[in-house]
Formats: sequence, C-alpha cells, structure tokens
Amino acid sequence: MERITARTVNRAELRDIKDVVIDTSKPCKQRVREYIQQIGNPYCYRDGDVVVEIEYANTNVSLHDRLVAYASSLGQCGGNNIQITGKR
Repeated sequence: MERITARTVNRAELRDIKDVVIDTSKPCKQRVREYIQQIGNPYCYRDGDVVVEIEYANTNVSLHDRLVAYASSLGQCGGNNIQITGKR
C-alpha cells in the first residue's frame, strides 16, 4: 500500500481543518473521536489551500526540546532578546 503524502494526495479528497467543529464541553475521548470522524486522516489534511502532513521521527529528542531550540533560534535571527531555559 502506497503511503499518502502531501505531494501524492488528491487535494480534493482531503478535508479542511477549518470545517472541523469540536464541542469542548464533551469528554476528551469523545472530542478526539469526533475530530477523527470529521478530519478523516489526521496525518494529512488541508488548512485552506495548504496541505498539512504530519509525521513523527524515530528520535529521543522531545517535541518540547525541538520547540525550545526553534524559539531560541528565532531570538538569534531576529535580534530579539528571547531567553528560553528549557525548564518545564
């Protein structure tokens, strides 16, 4: 089975995340279930005209670590005085 990617997918078949409506008063499991039902493929969907593809790397680096590194790099490039400690 061929893996669907942002480059190979038929854009017309993807659901737009802007059309997803979640009732936040419902329990978490039910909200997740409704999200999956509405979005179809949570790893490849549209946000307007943009195809969004989500995948996970097999690494020991956490999302938190990646976000800290990214935010720190913004401070260096933009001349802003952003200090990120990485502490949770």
